[in-house]
Amino acid sequence: MLIDPPRWPNHGTLWSHVVSDASLEELQAFADAAGLPARAFDLDHYDAPAERYDALVAAGAEPVSGHELVRRLIASGLRVKARDRN
Repeated sequence: MLIDPPRWPNHGTLWSHVVSDASLEELQAFADAAGLPARAFDLDHYDAPAERYDALVAAGAEPVSGHELVRRLIASGLRVKARDRN
């Protein structure tokens, strides 16, 4: 499980992305265990508010840069391109 630093502004806070570079099933299981709501899922990642960052790292998410997160997501074949989103 990977998480980038909270730096994406929206809804009055900053957000991180939580991804798996192994499978969507792994991502879903981690999100369920960590209490991330289903509405936070966006096809290939979960959005997580800044206040959850430390808890998600403690739960096993590996902190990586945004660049590293995207690179590993693309390499895994799980990346959904912006043009393929609704």
